[in-house]
Amino acid sequence: MARDESIREVGARKWRGGAAREESDRLAVEEPLEIRLGGRRFTLTMRTPGADEELAAGFLLAEGFIDSREELGEIRRVRDRKGAPEPNAIDVILNVPAAGLRARLKRNFTVASSCGVCGKTSIEALERRIAPIRSAVTISARQVLAMPARMRAAQAVFAATGGLHAAAIFALGAGELELLALREDVGRHNAVDKAVGWALRAGLAPLAEHALMVSGRLSFEIVQKAAAAGMPILCAVSAPSSLAVELADEVGVTLVGFVRDGGFNVYARPERIAG
Repeated sequence: MARDESIREVGARKWRGGAAREESDRLAVEEPLEIRLGGRRFTLTMRTPGADEELAAGFLLAEGFIDSREELGEIRRVRDRKGAPEPNAIDVILNVPAAGLRARLKRNFTVASSCGVCGKTSIEALERRIAPIRSAVTISARQVLAMPARMRAAQAVFAATGGLHAAAIFALGAGELELLALREDVGRHNAVDKAVGWALRAGLAPLAEHALMVSGRLSFEIVQKAAAAGMPILCAVSAPSSLAVELADEVGVTLVGFVRDGGFNVYARPERIAG
Protein backbone atom coordinates (compact mmCIF):
# COMPACT_ATOMS: atom_id res chain seq x y z
CA MET A 1 0.00 0.00 0.00
CA ALA A 2 1.56 3.31 -1.06
CA ARG A 3 1.93 5.62 1.89
CA ASP A 4 1.04 8.80 -0.06
CA GLU A 5 -2.47 7.49 -0.84
CA SER A 6 -3.21 5.89 2.54
CA ILE A 7 -1.91 8.62 4.88
CA ARG A 8 -2.90 12.28 5.01
CA GLU A 9 -1.32 15.14 6.93
CA VAL A 10 -3.78 17.32 8.87
CA GLY A 11 -3.45 20.13 11.36
CA ALA A 12 -4.24 19.44 15.01
CA ARG A 13 -4.14 21.39 18.24
CA LYS A 14 -2.35 19.10 20.66
CA TRP A 15 -2.71 19.42 24.40
CA ARG A 16 0.28 18.18 26.36
CA GLY A 17 1.17 18.96 29.97
CA GLY A 18 -1.62 21.51 30.30
CA ALA A 19 -0.55 23.52 27.25
CA ALA A 20 -1.65 23.51 23.59
CA ARG A 21 0.34 23.89 20.41
CA GLU A 22 -0.46 23.64 16.72
CA GLU A 23 1.13 20.67 14.98
CA SER A 24 0.54 18.40 12.04
CA ASP A 25 -0.69 14.85 12.48
CA ARG A 26 -0.88 11.85 10.16
CA LEU A 27 -4.24 10.13 9.70
CA ALA A 28 -5.37 7.04 7.81
CA VAL A 29 -7.31 8.02 4.69
CA GLU A 30 -10.93 6.91 4.35
CA GLU A 31 -12.63 7.30 0.97
CA PRO A 32 -15.44 5.56 -0.94
CA LEU A 33 -14.71 2.91 -3.54
CA GLU A 34 -17.31 2.19 -6.19
CA ILE A 35 -17.16 -1.34 -7.59
CA ARG A 36 -18.79 -1.95 -10.96
CA LEU A 37 -19.53 -5.25 -12.68
CA GLY A 38 -19.28 -5.05 -16.43
CA GLY A 39 -19.74 -1.28 -16.37
CA ARG A 40 -22.78 -1.34 -14.08
CA ARG A 41 -22.68 0.07 -10.59
CA PHE A 42 -22.66 -2.80 -8.12
CA THR A 43 -21.66 -1.67 -4.64
CA LEU A 44 -19.96 1.10 -2.68
CA THR A 45 -17.66 0.64 0.29
CA MET A 46 -15.65 2.96 2.50
CA ARG A 47 -12.00 1.94 2.50
CA THR A 48 -8.40 3.09 2.81
CA PRO A 49 -7.08 3.61 -0.75
CA GLY A 50 -4.62 1.01 -1.98
CA ALA A 51 -4.98 -2.59 -3.15
CA ASP A 52 -8.42 -1.77 -4.56
CA GLU A 53 -8.22 -4.57 -7.11
CA GLU A 54 -7.47 -7.07 -4.35
CA LEU A 55 -10.34 -5.68 -2.28
CA ALA A 56 -12.78 -6.21 -5.13
CA ALA A 57 -11.51 -9.73 -5.86
CA GLY A 58 -11.70 -10.81 -2.20
CA PHE A 59 -15.14 -9.29 -1.76
CA LEU A 60 -16.56 -11.06 -4.83
CA LEU A 61 -15.15 -14.41 -3.66
CA ALA A 62 -16.46 -14.02 -0.10
CA GLU A 63 -19.93 -13.05 -1.31
CA GLY A 64 -20.17 -15.93 -3.77
CA PHE A 65 -20.16 -13.96 -7.02
CA ILE A 66 -17.08 -15.87 -8.13
CA ASP A 67 -15.88 -19.32 -7.09
CA SER A 68 -12.32 -19.32 -8.44
CA ARG A 69 -9.57 -17.27 -9.99
CA GLU A 70 -10.67 -18.44 -13.44
CA GLU A 71 -14.00 -16.63 -13.04
CA LEU A 72 -12.25 -13.36 -12.27
CA GLY A 73 -11.55 -11.47 -15.47
CA GLU A 74 -10.07 -8.04 -15.95
CA ILE A 75 -10.13 -5.45 -13.16
CA ARG A 76 -9.63 -1.95 -14.47
CA ARG A 77 -9.94 1.66 -13.35
CA VAL A 78 -13.01 3.56 -14.45
CA ARG A 79 -12.01 6.57 -16.55
CA ASP A 80 -13.60 10.01 -16.60
CA ARG A 81 -14.72 11.89 -19.71
CA LYS A 82 -11.17 13.08 -20.33
CA GLY A 83 -9.78 9.55 -20.13
CA ALA A 84 -8.11 9.99 -16.76
CA PRO A 85 -8.45 7.11 -14.25
CA GLU A 86 -10.87 7.66 -11.40
CA PRO A 87 -9.12 7.08 -8.06
CA ASN A 88 -12.26 5.75 -6.38
CA ALA A 89 -13.98 3.58 -8.99
CA ILE A 90 -13.07 0.25 -10.55
CA ASP A 91 -14.81 -2.03 -13.03
CA VAL A 92 -14.63 -5.83 -12.82
CA ILE A 93 -15.24 -8.11 -15.79
CA LEU A 94 -16.30 -11.60 -14.71
CA ASN A 95 -15.85 -14.80 -16.70
CA VAL A 96 -19.32 -15.94 -15.65
CA PRO A 97 -22.22 -16.58 -18.08
CA ALA A 98 -24.94 -13.94 -17.84
CA ALA A 99 -27.54 -16.46 -16.63
CA GLY A 100 -25.19 -17.73 -13.94
CA LEU A 101 -24.40 -14.21 -12.76
CA ARG A 102 -28.10 -13.35 -12.53
CA ALA A 103 -28.67 -16.48 -10.43
CA ARG A 104 -25.82 -15.52 -8.10
CA LEU A 105 -27.10 -11.98 -7.74
CA LYS A 106 -30.56 -13.30 -6.86
CA ARG A 107 -29.15 -15.87 -4.42
CA ASN A 108 -26.98 -13.35 -2.61
CA PHE A 109 -29.80 -10.84 -2.39
CA THR A 110 -31.88 -13.51 -0.65
CA VAL A 111 -29.05 -14.36 1.76
CA ALA A 112 -28.43 -10.70 2.58
CA SER A 113 -32.13 -10.17 3.24
CA SER A 114 -32.23 -13.02 5.75
CA CYS A 115 -28.95 -12.23 7.51
CA GLY A 116 -29.55 -10.97 11.02
CA VAL A 117 -33.12 -12.28 11.10
CA CYS A 118 -32.09 -15.83 11.92
CA GLY A 119 -28.52 -16.95 12.54
CA LYS A 120 -29.38 -20.54 11.60
CA THR A 121 -30.80 -19.38 8.26
CA SER A 122 -27.62 -17.42 7.52
CA ILE A 123 -25.38 -20.38 8.36
CA GLU A 124 -27.44 -22.82 6.30
CA ALA A 125 -27.35 -20.47 3.31
CA LEU A 126 -23.56 -20.28 3.50
CA GLU A 127 -23.19 -24.04 3.92
CA ARG A 128 -25.02 -24.52 0.63
CA ARG A 129 -22.35 -22.61 -1.30
CA ILE A 130 -19.18 -23.10 0.78
CA ALA A 131 -17.61 -26.55 0.86
CA PRO A 132 -16.75 -27.77 4.38
CA ILE A 133 -13.08 -27.29 5.20
CA ARG A 134 -11.47 -30.68 5.85
CA SER A 135 -7.83 -29.63 5.94
CA ALA A 136 -5.68 -31.71 8.29
CA VAL A 137 -3.11 -28.93 8.69
CA THR A 138 -2.07 -28.10 12.27
CA ILE A 139 -0.52 -25.11 14.00
CA SER A 140 1.44 -25.10 17.24
CA ALA A 141 0.54 -22.99 20.24
CA ARG A 142 3.92 -21.29 19.84
CA GLN A 143 3.07 -20.30 16.27
CA VAL A 144 -0.33 -18.92 17.30
CA LEU A 145 1.28 -16.77 19.98
CA ALA A 146 3.86 -15.46 17.50
CA MET A 147 1.25 -14.16 15.05
CA PRO A 148 0.27 -10.82 16.66
CA ALA A 149 3.84 -9.55 16.93
CA ARG A 150 4.63 -10.65 13.37
CA MET A 151 1.53 -8.88 12.11
CA ARG A 152 2.13 -5.71 14.11
CA ALA A 153 5.74 -5.44 12.91
CA ALA A 154 4.51 -5.36 9.29
CA GLN A 155 1.82 -2.71 9.84
CA ALA A 156 3.62 0.30 8.40
CA VAL A 157 0.56 2.52 8.02
CA PHE A 158 -0.74 1.65 11.49
CA ALA A 159 2.64 2.59 12.92
CA ALA A 160 2.30 6.02 11.31
CA THR A 161 -1.36 6.68 12.14
CA GLY A 162 -2.58 4.27 14.82
CA GLY A 163 -5.87 4.06 12.95
CA LEU A 164 -6.01 0.92 10.80
CA HIS A 165 -7.05 -2.72 11.08
CA ALA A 166 -4.92 -5.48 9.57
CA ALA A 167 -5.27 -8.98 8.13
CA ALA A 168 -2.28 -11.26 7.64
CA ILE A 169 -2.00 -14.56 5.76
CA PHE A 170 0.57 -17.03 7.10
CA ALA A 171 1.84 -20.18 5.42
CA LEU A 172 2.12 -23.03 7.91
CA GLY A 173 5.47 -24.77 7.62
CA ALA A 174 6.91 -27.55 9.74
CA GLY A 175 9.01 -25.21 11.84
CA GLU A 176 8.28 -21.52 11.30
CA LEU A 177 5.47 -19.28 10.16
CA GLU A 178 5.89 -17.48 6.87
CA LEU A 179 4.07 -14.17 6.55
CA LEU A 180 2.92 -14.12 2.93
CA ALA A 181 0.76 -11.00 2.84
CA LEU A 182 -0.49 -8.26 5.12
CA ARG A 183 -3.10 -5.70 4.20
CA GLU A 184 -4.36 -2.69 6.19
CA ASP A 185 -7.62 -0.77 6.03
CA VAL A 186 -9.94 1.34 8.15
CA GLY A 187 -12.38 -1.59 8.01
CA ARG A 188 -11.32 -5.03 9.17
CA HIS A 189 -13.64 -6.63 6.58
CA ASN A 190 -11.83 -4.70 3.86
CA ALA A 191 -8.42 -5.73 5.21
CA VAL A 192 -9.48 -9.39 4.99
CA ASP A 193 -10.88 -8.93 1.48
CA LYS A 194 -7.61 -7.32 0.36
CA ALA A 195 -5.50 -10.15 1.79
CA VAL A 196 -7.75 -12.86 0.35
CA GLY A 197 -7.95 -11.02 -2.96
CA TRP A 198 -4.16 -10.99 -3.13
CA ALA A 199 -4.09 -14.76 -2.61
CA LEU A 200 -6.83 -15.33 -5.19
CA ARG A 201 -5.07 -13.27 -7.86
CA ALA A 202 -1.76 -14.98 -7.03
CA GLY A 203 -3.34 -18.38 -7.67
CA LEU A 204 -3.02 -19.57 -4.06
CA ALA A 205 -6.71 -20.02 -3.22
CA PRO A 206 -8.11 -22.20 -1.77
CA LEU A 207 -5.78 -21.58 1.18
CA ALA A 208 -5.94 -25.05 2.71
CA GLU A 209 -2.51 -24.86 4.39
CA HIS A 210 -2.67 -21.32 5.67
CA ALA A 211 -3.85 -19.32 8.66
CA LEU A 212 -5.40 -15.86 8.84
CA MET A 213 -4.69 -13.41 11.66
CA VAL A 214 -6.83 -10.31 12.09
CA SER A 215 -6.88 -7.33 14.38
CA GLY A 216 -10.07 -6.55 16.26
CA ARG A 217 -12.91 -8.94 16.91
CA LEU A 218 -14.15 -11.98 14.98
CA SER A 219 -17.58 -11.45 13.43
CA PHE A 220 -19.79 -13.74 11.36
CA GLU A 221 -18.61 -11.96 8.21
CA ILE A 222 -14.91 -12.47 8.97
CA VAL A 223 -15.46 -16.23 9.40
CA GLN A 224 -17.48 -16.25 6.16
CA LYS A 225 -14.60 -14.64 4.27
CA ALA A 226 -12.02 -17.06 5.68
CA ALA A 227 -14.22 -20.06 4.89
CA ALA A 228 -14.88 -18.89 1.33
CA ALA A 229 -11.11 -18.75 0.82
CA GLY A 230 -10.72 -22.30 2.18
CA MET A 231 -8.77 -21.07 5.23
CA PRO A 232 -8.75 -23.72 7.99
CA ILE A 233 -7.41 -21.53 10.84
CA LEU A 234 -8.59 -18.06 11.83
CA CYS A 235 -7.08 -16.11 14.74
CA ALA A 236 -7.67 -12.68 16.26
CA VAL A 237 -6.45 -10.53 19.11
CA SER A 238 -9.99 -9.96 20.35
CA ALA A 239 -13.26 -11.81 20.96
CA PRO A 240 -15.53 -13.70 18.55
CA SER A 241 -19.28 -13.27 18.41
CA SER A 242 -21.57 -16.19 19.22
CA LEU A 243 -22.65 -16.50 15.59
CA ALA A 244 -19.02 -16.49 14.44
CA VAL A 245 -18.35 -19.49 16.69
CA GLU A 246 -21.42 -21.33 15.37
CA LEU A 247 -20.46 -20.72 11.76
CA ALA A 248 -16.82 -21.73 12.31
CA ASP A 249 -17.87 -25.01 13.89
CA GLU A 250 -20.33 -25.79 11.09
CA VAL A 251 -17.97 -25.07 8.18
CA GLY A 252 -14.83 -26.52 9.79
CA VAL A 253 -12.77 -23.44 10.69
CA THR A 254 -10.54 -23.52 13.77
CA LEU A 255 -11.43 -20.28 15.55
CA VAL A 256 -8.96 -18.71 17.99
CA GLY A 257 -9.61 -15.50 19.92
CA PHE A 258 -7.87 -13.31 22.51
CA VAL A 259 -4.39 -14.10 21.16
CA ARG A 260 -2.45 -11.85 23.52
CA ASP A 261 -0.52 -11.73 26.78
CA GLY A 262 0.88 -15.20 26.26
CA GLY A 263 -2.44 -17.02 25.85
CA PHE A 264 -5.47 -17.58 23.64
CA ASN A 265 -8.92 -19.22 23.57
CA VAL A 266 -9.97 -21.85 21.01
CA TYR A 267 -13.71 -21.68 20.29
CA ALA A 268 -14.13 -24.15 17.42
CA ARG A 269 -12.30 -27.14 15.94
CA PRO A 270 -9.45 -27.27 18.51
CA GLU A 271 -7.94 -30.41 16.98
CA ARG A 272 -5.79 -28.29 14.65
CA ILE A 273 -3.91 -26.74 17.60
CA ALA A 274 -0.88 -28.89 18.39
CA GLY A 275 1.02 -28.86 21.68
